[in-house]
Amino acid sequence: MARKKSHQQHHKAHRPRFWGRHAVSAALDNPRRTVVKAWATRDAAGFLQFPPELPVTLADVADLGRLVPNDAPHQGVVIEVEPLEDVWLDDLLADPGESAVLLVLDQVTDPHNVGAILRSAAAFGAIAIVTQDRHSPPESGALAKAASGTLEAVPWVRTVNLARALEDIAQAGFWRIGLAGDADMDLKEALGPKRVAIVLGAEGPGLRPNTREHCDALARLPISNAVESLNVSNAAAVALYAATVG
Repeated sequence: MARKKSHQQHHKAHRPRFWGRHAVSAALDNPRRTVVKAWATRDAAGFLQFPPELPVTLADVADLGRLVPNDAPHQGVVIEVEPLEDVWLDDLLADPGESAVLLVLDQVTDPHNVGAILRSAAAFGAIAIVTQDRHSPPESGALAKAASGTLEAVPWVRTVNLARALEDIAQAGFWRIGLAGDADMDLKEALGPKRVAIVLGAEGPGLRPNTREHCDALARLPISNAVESLNVSNAAAVALYAATVG
């Protein structure tokens, strides 16, 4: 698996702003994260552990509201950060461990869904999420808030070609299970190998045909007829539970 030139430059062209105490605290605690600016109310500045070299601008609640979109719930603190450095798939797969769960997202673009998926990935010990670079959201305040600090904890691999990434994942010994409502078997039947890659598609279109062809099995979640499908982040949480807890 040759290392390829980074294709994340369009993600790194801007510095996202994070807000909310969980997202901000996690970013401050992450040695891989560079925090450039910070704004906080006096109360929040006393509560959070800002590094001494980081200048903090004291601001009132209304001023902070103007720094974030749609007056987002900033909880008294906003920071501006550099996006995290690339995580390389070949590094991740070099030693994934005897038992490992990996999440692969096929054009899931909603930042709230990806943030919630990161949170579930952290909760159930998934080793990473893998997305297609040009069809996934950049780091943002909304995504970081939904992730509740786990954007800093779960490795996120962005790849140009998702089908090729799935081939590399298979070569590393992972059993690739694509979630699809029209599958013939339940997820429990598809599970077995200790290394599992769970592949989820976007809401509505689901998995693309080429992605389905790069899965070893297709499986459905055993939900009732009361609902047609689950939100992709809820589906990810259920699948992670099944794969890690059984």
